[in-house]
Amino acid sequence: MATHMVNLDALIPREDFESISPGGDAQPSAIQNSIRVTDLTLEGFAYPVLRKPDFQRETANWTPEKVTALVRSYLEGDLIPAIILWRSTMSGKVFVIDGAHRLSALIAWAHDDYGDRHTSLRFFDNIIPDEQRKAAEATRQLIQESVGSFSDLSLALKNPDTVSDQRLRLARNLSFLSLPLQWVPGEADKAESSFYRINQQATAIDPTELDMIKARRKPNALAARAFIRAGTGHKYWSSFSESVQADIESIAKEVYDLIFRPNLDLSIKSADLPVAGRGYSADSVKMVFELVNFVNGVQPEMWREETGSRRRKGSNEEAVTPLTDDSDGSATLKFMRAVKKAAERIAGKTPASLGLHPAVYFYSYTGRFQPAAFLAAIAFVQELVNKRMLVKFSENRDAFEDFLVKHKYFLNQIVRRYGSLQRSAAPIQQMYRIVLKGLIEGVSVDGIISRLQDPDTARLPVKVITAGDHEYGRDFSTRTKNAVYLETALQTSPRCNICGARLHTRFSTVDHKIRKEDGGTGAPGNAQLVHPYCNSGYKEYLHASRR
Repeated sequence: MATHMVNLDALIPREDFESISPGGDAQPSAIQNSIRVTDLTLEGFAYPVLRKPDFQRETANWTPEKVTALVRSYLEGDLIPAIILWRSTMSGKVFVIDGAHRLSALIAWAHDDYGDRHTSLRFFDNIIPDEQRKAAEATRQLIQESVGSFSDLSLALKNPDTVSDQRLRLARNLSFLSLPLQWVPGEADKAESSFYRINQQATAIDPTELDMIKARRKPNALAARAFIRAGTGHKYWSSFSESVQADIESIAKEVYDLIFRPNLDLSIKSADLPVAGRGYSADSVKMVFELVNFVNGVQPEMWREETGSRRRKGSNEEAVTPLTDDSDGSATLKFMRAVKKAAERIAGKTPASLGLHPAVYFYSYTGRFQPAAFLAAIAFVQELVNKRMLVKFSENRDAFEDFLVKHKYFLNQIVRRYGSLQRSAAPIQQMYRIVLKGLIEGVSVDGIISRLQDPDTARLPVKVITAGDHEYGRDFSTRTKNAVYLETALQTSPRCNICGARLHTRFSTVDHKIRKEDGGTGAPGNAQLVHPYCNSGYKEYLHASRR
């Protein structure tokens, strides 16, 4: 089975239900009840007026196999559920209420664009992730093997003697088969309520996606949408001024490159890993939205629509101030800058960056990215800053990270107990606090583990396990291979020449062993690789303490 999903998001443009444009009119007395693939080509009459609601979730949840199966089902005349549409009298555009993936799969086949050709390239500003290209190529190959391309079948009717009987049969089916349509009557509010009701049946909208749809004009959802696609794709922020749009897209790309590069595949071959896992996945949407809310202190009751105006949830709770829609982009930029600052504290090469090694902090011992650990590290580093403990951390960083590497499976145990994302972020952060405090106080490793298990201090579900506690088959699984690669990479990882902890070369800086102020030169022999913060704050502290 394919690893990556096919991104068909570019093929049906988004638009506001209530947009006004020339061509709107009263509802016609009669409207077609089916649509053919030939209507969906660039030259077809139906395709130019097709739209998705501007809040529609990303059309990127089908595998190459599923796209191929849909196209084949259409050509075989199999029953395909009706596409549900709504026609705006204000613009004359036709909106897809249900069936965007089905319709997009057929459009992709007709255009030979599975997320990597002309329409998609324009939509994503020519920035197509490797995973997206791989999924597109896999789909194109499966389509070719299964039914043939749209252009091939179109030519088959004109040249029947050059194709197989099977392809000729499919080509003849193409000439008369169509998809059934159903229409939602009424105005824009009826269309939107129909969208929510219909899309919560069968394959329901993911709760995070639904939250982001309903909060689509609020700064947390706008910021998350920008980060997820590095500022490309549908511009949910297009109503803002051009300068604000440019700032949003610039920050989005910087943060995306910082946390999602290099691209991550299932098989780990080195320790050069992205700090936030795979950028091209369904899980990344949840993680990024949680990250934006987490960094900016936004709780669900502040932006979910049932919040209303200021209200109290209980007699002992403070009033909740609702998060309002962002009318000019200023709040979105504020949220995005906060995320950028937090990300630069753990990754990158800015002077304040601790340059945390992804393999140490964000991946389990089997090589699986742990979103909760990522959020926990963000919070833990911010706590170190607030409590002025960065120097203490740097003094004990080597031993701290050795503890995390040796007991990597503690992450899995905590996540299994508490759940994903923010539910486990706080317990993981608590583990970090206890470990660092124990090291500062000179407590042994066994003593620190006892503190983690002590019901009076943490009561974390951590248990020391040995190689004998695992059961393995005869062949090496992907998890086992990932574990071996990670362990080897961590054992051979370079070390910071100031604090002694593991160094991720992508987040390292070159430092003068003998400072320039003390006569040090730029000769190679006077150069050393260090963490950015060690090259600035911690080094200056060490120099001052020696006076």
